[in-house]
Amino acid sequence: MPPIRRPDPAQQRAALEVRRLQAAELFAQGRSQAEVARELGVSRQSAHVWHAHFQEGGVDALRSRGPTGPDPKLSAAQLARVEQALLKGAMANGFDTDLWTLERVAVVITQLTGIRYHPGHVWVILRRRLGWTLERRASERDEEAIARWVAQEWPRIKRGRPQNRPGLSSSTNRPSR
Repeated sequence: MPPIRRPDPAQQRAALEVRRLQAAELFAQGRSQAEVARELGVSRQSAHVWHAHFQEGGVDALRSRGPTGPDPKLSAAQLARVEQALLKGAMANGFDTDLWTLERVAVVITQLTGIRYHPGHVWVILRRRLGWTLERRASERDEEAIARWVAQEWPRIKRGRPQNRPGLSSSTNRPSR
């Protein structure tokens, strides 16, 4: 099952712009900041800021200025190629097991795009740009190790400490007999 994605930042910007443009219409009709805030379900502070921008630059002052921050190193097309490779699984990308690690994802990104990322930053790409979350699948379980632990370790733990064995002694406790 593909991971649940976060809303697209461009869609979020567009939705916020629509709300600001609605505010501009209401301001043009002579509505107060408090009325605009109440009608659009925003804080009075937001309505105040929008009103100030509207008075200074009109409707254009409330339009989105586009994405902020530096441009990402990976383009949308490169990111799509990386995602397709990840969805095929680790073994399809030349690894011994189908378990993805941040280091392995970094290797795939470098192989496909030539762009190097620190494994710690790979998580940011997976989480923020692809909307992926950490998930441990049942296919990653080592059933033999689990069965061995249940057969050997669990009975020992359940039995508790042997009663015929002397306890620990220290300089503050009397030695056990």
